[in-house]
Amino acid sequence: MVPADVYELTGAADPRLHPNGQVVAYVVWRIDEEEKEYRSAIWLAAVDGSSRPRQFTAGEQRDLQPRWSPDGSKLAFTSSRGESKTSQLYVIPFEGGESVKLTELDEDSSEIAWSPDGTRIAFAARVRDEAYEEEDDQKRRPRRFTRLAYKLDNVGWIGDRRQQLFSTPADGSDEPKQITGGDFEHSSPAWSPDGKRLAFVSARGENWDVDLVSDVFLVDADGGDPEKLTDSSGGCDAPIWSPDGATIAFHYTPGPYDWPRHGQIAVIPVRGGEQRLLTESLDRQCTPYPGIREPIWDGGRIVFGVEDGGNIHVYRVAVDGSEAPEPLLGGELVVGGYDFVGGTLVHTALRPTSLSELYAGETQLTEVGKGFAEGRDLTAAERFTAVSEDGTEVDAWIVRPSGFEEGKTYPTLLSIHGGPFTQYITGFFDEFQVFAGAGYAVVYANPRGSSGYSEDWGRAIRGPSDGQGPGWGTRDYEDLMAALDTAIERFDFVDPDRLGVLGGSYGGYMTSWIVGHTKRFKAACSERAVNHLVSAFGSSDFFWAFAGEFGAFVFDDVEAYLEHSPATYAREIETPLLIMHSENDLRCAIEQAEHLFITLRLLKREVELVRFPAEGHELSRSGSPTHRVLRFEILLDWFDRYLKAAEP
Repeated sequence: MVPADVYELTGAADPRLHPNGQVVAYVVWRIDEEEKEYRSAIWLAAVDGSSRPRQFTAGEQRDLQPRWSPDGSKLAFTSSRGESKTSQLYVIPFEGGESVKLTELDEDSSEIAWSPDGTRIAFAARVRDEAYEEEDDQKRRPRRFTRLAYKLDNVGWIGDRRQQLFSTPADGSDEPKQITGGDFEHSSPAWSPDGKRLAFVSARGENWDVDLVSDVFLVDADGGDPEKLTDSSGGCDAPIWSPDGATIAFHYTPGPYDWPRHGQIAVIPVRGGEQRLLTESLDRQCTPYPGIREPIWDGGRIVFGVEDGGNIHVYRVAVDGSEAPEPLLGGELVVGGYDFVGGTLVHTALRPTSLSELYAGETQLTEVGKGFAEGRDLTAAERFTAVSEDGTEVDAWIVRPSGFEEGKTYPTLLSIHGGPFTQYITGFFDEFQVFAGAGYAVVYANPRGSSGYSEDWGRAIRGPSDGQGPGWGTRDYEDLMAALDTAIERFDFVDPDRLGVLGGSYGGYMTSWIVGHTKRFKAACSERAVNHLVSAFGSSDFFWAFAGEFGAFVFDDVEAYLEHSPATYAREIETPLLIMHSENDLRCAIEQAEHLFITLRLLKREVELVRFPAEGHELSRSGSPTHRVLRFEILLDWFDRYLKAAEP
């Protein structure tokens, strides 16, 4: 795979079964190389594979979120078709015909939920302050904020554009009605079986923006004062009613300011009572990141996703606690979406050398990425176990370069994931395939601090404040070095004299940290990194909340924040360093890149700063296709310069 192959990437996503269990609607996304834009359409496939999948919507721009009406006669979806710059809500008959546009809003419609009788659809959308009516920024009133939740990466300013819930007739006979209001964020609407109420998620306490809790609320379907159902003890998401309306299941993460903790599947009686956690015995992350979907009721059981050792699987658990969680779908695969109706499981999944395809059980229903895979030399990663300094065993992988030849040595890159409480996956990853295509071996691992393993594993690098733990740059650093050392020992094609290191976000932090603590690498790239924890505390949309992982706010333990900041060790950095950042990144602000660049330039070190305009924190995953290609080209140029000049 070469950088320009980004334009050929495609995949299937977000499968939703028709109520009859015989047809599945799903999204096929692609990249329009000529226009340099993302496109997507809704497709339909027979679950038994008896007929070829067919495109159902036009896909002129981006058609997303297919959701069947309860009787299966209609399909709702969002689309940015025509002249619209935002995604609006549409409904189309299952038998075909013209779609009906239900909304004409200033912001995107999302989180579609049909009422049980099929007459109304609830959804979420942001509501702009009236100041936005002035299109000239130089004449617009200044923004005035009193909440910390005033900006969000990839979304922008949210303090004057709160997300609210709406309800609209499914036949387009009336305008949407706003159900919620106030200076709060609302999400995840779910109808009660009798259609009289909506469950949703919000934080509505006096200090909701700093308490870091969210709750499940109930509200009358026509609006009114919400009723809080949960106890403000953690974070809630994705509520779903039981068929009898007596219980609500939802995603729950315990412990505000106590990170990281595994997300769990919880249930709570609608008429009041204690919530129960159903998945603690798994000791795995039961709310995969990125989010897949809400839980699914299956009689007396609930179906949900689980992260496990670089994979994402589908499990089922008994609501009454009589049975332990059991796997419905496992193996070396990464599930990206799933649905379960009447005993039928459909899912989309990434496998090591294939793009995301749609499956019914073990039967593959689509060949969306067949052309891409057949025309390229894609390399499957090999899993191995590294032993860290203290004897801890660490999951690690190596990808051989394309066109691999026995007896030859290759420059090797150590790649580090973000988070830190996320995981590298076993499925297809364009980054590793591009590096392999350019003649590099790639080593990667899930060190302590990652998700996908026990909660103790994820919490192993908490602190250092208040004796919570050793903090970032400690056991994670040891584990990553062990993965690289083990790869050098086990795989004779890894050239120990031509090593590079790179990573983004927390992976960027670790890259900056590593080159400040060892000189074994010939080149490095720190991307969208946190380099100075003190300034990140005040410039990020959310970094102040990482007190939940560090054990204290910066104003209570500034020395700890400085001690664990890569910028503190800038004098020790001699490795040529490429610093890449997006100018609109609100998670790790551009000043994090500027701080380290200025310091290293003053120290007359080999350093280059690359700034991507009009991009946020998600550049490498969902940024402009043009910029994604340029990013790969810049990365390869940088590492070629330092790792291939001395090629044997």
